[in-house]
Amino acid sequence: MTPMRVRFAPSPTGQLHVGNVRTALFNWLLARRHGGTFILRIEDTDRERSTLDSERAMMADLHWLGLTWDEGPDVDGPFAPYRQSERTDRYHAVARDLLARGCAYYCFCSPGQLDAERQAALAGGRPPRYSGRCRGLDPGAAAQRLAAGEPAAIRFAVPAGERDITFRDLVRGDVTVNTAVVGDFVIVRSGGSPNYNFAVVVDDTDMQVSTVIRGEDHISNTPRQLLLYEAIGGEAPAFAHLSLVLGADHAPLSKRHGVTSVAEFRARGYLPEALVNYLALLGWSPGEGEEVVSLDEMVRRFDLAAVTHSAAVFDFDKLAWMNRQYMRQLPTGRLAALAAPFLLGRGFLSEATQESLAYVESLLPMAVGSVDRVEEIPDRVSFVFDWDAAAARRLIEAEADGVRVVAAFADVVAAVGPLGEREVFREAAARVRAATGLKGRALFHPLRVALTAADSGPELDIAVPAIDRGAMIDRTSGVAPVRSCLDRLRAVLAG
Repeated sequence: MTPMRVRFAPSPTGQLHVGNVRTALFNWLLARRHGGTFILRIEDTDRERSTLDSERAMMADLHWLGLTWDEGPDVDGPFAPYRQSERTDRYHAVARDLLARGCAYYCFCSPGQLDAERQAALAGGRPPRYSGRCRGLDPGAAAQRLAAGEPAAIRFAVPAGERDITFRDLVRGDVTVNTAVVGDFVIVRSGGSPNYNFAVVVDDTDMQVSTVIRGEDHISNTPRQLLLYEAIGGEAPAFAHLSLVLGADHAPLSKRHGVTSVAEFRARGYLPEALVNYLALLGWSPGEGEEVVSLDEMVRRFDLAAVTHSAAVFDFDKLAWMNRQYMRQLPTGRLAALAAPFLLGRGFLSEATQESLAYVESLLPMAVGSVDRVEEIPDRVSFVFDWDAAAARRLIEAEADGVRVVAAFADVVAAVGPLGEREVFREAAARVRAATGLKGRALFHPLRVALTAADSGPELDIAVPAIDRGAMIDRTSGVAPVRSCLDRLRAVLAG
């Protein structure tokens, strides 16, 4: 049985898009499901746009998502190197062999000539394809022109005579293309860089790739690649073409739809587990009526036969729901660490110390379950750090018994001390209820607006102790200064 070997081959020309990540994920799941090899190959033949920074960022994104590789630029493997820019000699050697066997030829056509041919074909209602102008050139004449310094590309000579090329797509079934629409295509550009279709066939042959999972936009490339496999004597892999990821308007997902890159999702506080889980559902169902499925469980269940070719629409609301489920399951220590950069950015923490992170953990019950992203946690707990006395006074003035409740509560707090525990707060509230004769909203709403400067928020028996715990923390802890409950009550009364 042929060993399962798959590859993810991004071009390092920008950020890693979620559509690319889904392709990487399906390749990774297939490899792990069958105990195979997942290869990371960098297709950086576009020298002008490819950057090392982009490559590093893509690799960091994949690691963040948990999609590690068995062979790649930074992991030794038997078929190195894994960057196309380091494989140029290999491409040229294969191209020379094709030239020597008459399977390829030099093309001296200028861009102007090629464009004129293309426009003429379009004007005549024909699909644009190369006319074969240079196919019959005498090899000796071609060699002289090359020696004179005339630039030339290398074209693959599509075998004469029209024939159907049929391949079995593991997602779509049989796909047939006639060679009449293919035409002789460039395999090496005049500057010496390999064309995508040529490089990918050489690489997949050399690296013994058994299965290629990629986007449906590559279906049109497959006939050319199959012709190349035949010409170089390579064994063609099995192909599976995934539907594109679309926006809500059913156009290909792009920046105009909102966040699309892994880096952006990460920066906005999405969890890698949630993003991976959601992307897996775009075109595949784990079965058993479940949606929240761990990566290990996805590996156990993944099957290309369950992948649909129907268009996958990216639903940001569904991703937000998924992220909320994972946030609820996350250990509080890890969630506090993830929230720390956002709290630092708002000035609520001055440093992520052990003590400040422990305090953040104590605040999380006020946020988890009511926010969709880690980025939103600071807003949910902002009243602890960013209390507005003027706003609190305005709200109290609108309460029928507001000032009376605040005054009574201030007296009780002055007597019992800080309200750092839920039971202490509840006992203080009971004393105020007895002193004022008020209960329910008439009692608790004035306390809320006085202490949080907001009409709504977390349960007071959680929120109030959080305020006084923060006020009692030593200023060297890394927690920003917090005004105590008593200080807030007195400030409201003084106004």
